[in-house]
Amino acid sequence: MKARVKWTDGRQFVAESGSGHSVVIDGPPDHGGRNTGPRPMEMLLMGMGSCTAFDILNILDKARADVTDCVAELDAERADEVPSVFTKIHVHFVVTGRGLKEKQVQRAVELSAEKYCSASIMLVNGGVEITHSFEIVEA
Repeated sequence: MKARVKWTDGRQFVAESGSGHSVVIDGPPDHGGRNTGPRPMEMLLMGMGSCTAFDILNILDKARADVTDCVAELDAERADEVPSVFTKIHVHFVVTGRGLKEKQVQRAVELSAEKYCSASIMLVNGGVEITHSFEIVEA
């Protein structure tokens, strides 16, 4: 896997993935940015959230669950000192569908956290405390 990050101006960068997709990343004005994109650490958090949601959808699809929506809401805490690493992340999944079973969704969340989500497992191995919760909404 490859990526390229090019500085454009101030504290703004354009990051391009190996698959050819680009995103603007920027800092806040008080740090020389113009607030034109997410912060680098926000990108990391969003990447982890999408990684685990991706897994949950794959697991539930294989179980033939009728999922119509899946939202991962992430709440993170960072260290006060530099480096301001993540110390805790809570992920709350809102899974919407028809006739979803609680045990099935719970198992998907557990499998993602313990076996499949490379991003969250890497963060856990680096000392971040990650917790999960979920709710099911009938479509």
